[in-house]
Amino acid sequence: MVVEDGLEYGPAKRRAVRQLGLSPRTPLPGNDEVEDAVRDYIAVFCADTQPTELLALRRLALQWMERLAVFRPHLSGAVWHGTATRLSDIYLQLFCDDEKSAEIALIDMGVPYEPRTVTGFHHEPVEALSFHARCPELGESIGVHLMIHDLDDLRGALLRDAKDRTPRGNLDAVRRLLDSF
Repeated sequence: MVVEDGLEYGPAKRRAVRQLGLSPRTPLPGNDEVEDAVRDYIAVFCADTQPTELLALRRLALQWMERLAVFRPHLSGAVWHGTATRLSDIYLQLFCDDEKSAEIALIDMGVPYEPRTVTGFHHEPVEALSFHARCPELGESIGVHLMIHDLDDLRGALLRDAKDRTPRGNLDAVRRLLDSF
């Protein structure tokens, strides 16, 4: 479901429980286990297409990061971790002095967006601005989600995860990823 339908881990796990007819209280695998399964699936079924799709998504993410550089953008999610396919969305974390400034920037760029509130990486509510961006390399529109965080949150944003990886990368880190392709 993550690879074939483009679902995020949480919704995919909940859908799997429903499809299997299990109780909603059924213990679910952790995200690290799901990610390992996604990597295995990609290696077996998508090895011929996924690297090109990932490269296109990372290039599109970099374009938006450069446009929004004043907000200290960091790429996260499947595009950052390398498990993205053409059905994956791009998640950018912005670190702003004023949360409305990113919204104003999108308006100034003429980008129609959908605002909503989501759970941030510290499990607190954060503003998210979502829109679609055309990806010429893939020939389709890709969902882009800007998570708006306070500038002070940047310090905690780079703490390593359970696999000792950086959970998100700044402009320079994304450029290095693209250079290594």
